[in-house]
Amino acid sequence: MNHDALMRENSALVALLRTCEKPDTWTSIANDCVLEGSAERLLRHKLDPSHNPLLRDDANTDDAQGVLLDDVGLSLEQIEKLKTAWIMAARDLETWRERGFDFVSVFDFRFPERLRATIDVPPFLFASGKLKADDLGVSVVGSRHCTPEGAKFAIECAHMLVERNLSVIAGLAKGIDTFAHRTALDDGGRTVAFIGTGIDRQYPPENHDLQLEIEKRGLVLSQFWPGSQPTKQSFPMRNALMSGYGIATIIADAGEHSGTRIQARQAQRHGRPIIINRMVLNKARWARDLVSKPGVYVVDNVRDVGLTLDRIFLINDDVDGLIEAVLTEEPAAV
Repeated sequence: MNHDALMRENSALVALLRTCEKPDTWTSIANDCVLEGSAERLLRHKLDPSHNPLLRDDANTDDAQGVLLDDVGLSLEQIEKLKTAWIMAARDLETWRERGFDFVSVFDFRFPERLRATIDVPPFLFASGKLKADDLGVSVVGSRHCTPEGAKFAIECAHMLVERNLSVIAGLAKGIDTFAHRTALDDGGRTVAFIGTGIDRQYPPENHDLQLEIEKRGLVLSQFWPGSQPTKQSFPMRNALMSGYGIATIIADAGEHSGTRIQARQAQRHGRPIIINRMVLNKARWARDLVSKPGVYVVDNVRDVGLTLDRIFLINDDVDGLIEAVLTEEPAAV
């Protein structure tokens, strides 16, 4: 797709997102765009369905799903609102470009491939740093208020991942995330941070300098509009992306009410392996409940984590093939 075509698709996508009624419909819009192959066709279809039919095979069937395909026609007021949003979207994209915000939509060849294939693919990302469409990485996650033992485990895992040339993925929070990011940078490895704010924000404040360093030496990704403040919902949303981006999740330390359980749940939905530090089982019932699930591994130390990753890779030499394989594999503990 050439630059002009990508800009048209991006502006149509932004207009659709700006005018949808609920944020939780964004995934439906993204999925419809991916299936149709064009946000512009979807937008024109909304404006004038009779003269702009969709190309999707299921678009005219009774089983058609999705926010966009359910539309039976817009009112004149809604049509004008969408047209105005389309004009404003082009201006937004230009403003973001001028401010140095890298907008990467699902139509962009730079969009992370594994994330594009997830059931809750985001329609866009804002990126600061070096993007890799096929970035092999593992999430290291856990409590903000971690124990010394949990911090040590996270640090050792990050060392090991860097030695294997795997990206260390985390959420730039205090505690486990900070230890994982910092270790990867100190080792000269790659680290990817998913944040729960706009790309122009730094949160928590004490990680301001760490975020800027990751932007220079790794990658920071946000699924929110620039200027967005942190909310109770934004952090679970970023956990879902961390799971979809990586090939596995390591849970270093977490308690019963830790937000880490959200990423564990998302990893199951994505068919990603979950590697749990055994000490977490003593503190969290949700972790104990995971043990019997396919693709879940319990480990005692970083050596066990390495052996588990070896096993995961051996399931299928094609890394992306393991996603389906772990869904049918017998659960095991190392």
